[in-house]
Amino acid sequence: MKNDVISPEFDENGRPLRRIRSFVRRQGRLTKGQEHALENYWPVMGVEFSEAPVDFATLFGREAPVTLEIGFGMGASLVAMAKARPEQDFLGIEVHSPGVGACLASAHEEGVENLRVMCHDAVEVLHKMIPDNSLSMVQLFFPDPWHKARHNKRRIVQVPFAELVLSKLKLGGVFHMATDWEAYAEHMLEVMSSIDGYKNLSESNDYVPRPESRPVTKFEQRGHRLGHGVWDLMFERVK
Repeated sequence: MKNDVISPEFDENGRPLRRIRSFVRRQGRLTKGQEHALENYWPVMGVEFSEAPVDFATLFGREAPVTLEIGFGMGASLVAMAKARPEQDFLGIEVHSPGVGACLASAHEEGVENLRVMCHDAVEVLHKMIPDNSLSMVQLFFPDPWHKARHNKRRIVQVPFAELVLSKLKLGGVFHMATDWEAYAEHMLEVMSSIDGYKNLSESNDYVPRPESRPVTKFEQRGHRLGHGVWDLMFERVK
């Protein structure tokens, strides 16, 4: 099932407008395991969308650095990161319910308690629910490249989005992106370099080596075997 990629949004004055979504909703069929996870683990780890800002200390039951991951797919790398860093809290957003179910199942199996997930449009969540200056890290790994020129405008990394992320990061917080499309990597670099308030953490002012904190996904491993490159970008909020 596909939804229209144009949907309602609101400007800074609360006026409705129409924006282009960066995703096409493909709900797919849930496996029994995913359905079981959504029914049983969502009440513990799931977060419903709200028009009100979230209080992370209340959500996680403690004060800790918060990492937001946008588009976590099936959640394998997100669960691995949360398990490896129990002193931090993680909030993942994914629009496809089978992926959310898979992530919940994996988190339960691994005994991960510092992870919460949402099934909603990440841009709307950022606008409405994420307080300004609240995030230590925002992660965006392998977003849809929309590689056809006529679809480039649907790429999630655009100046307004990057500025929105900047406002949600704490001073010193980092926006970490990764893509296996070189043209999209170049686009990301151009967008991020144009925004006052970000500092590129690359010594060569372009891309960084994959940090150990980012697990290599099965998708990425397959790409490596086929000779595909992967580009990581990390930008710190400095003002």
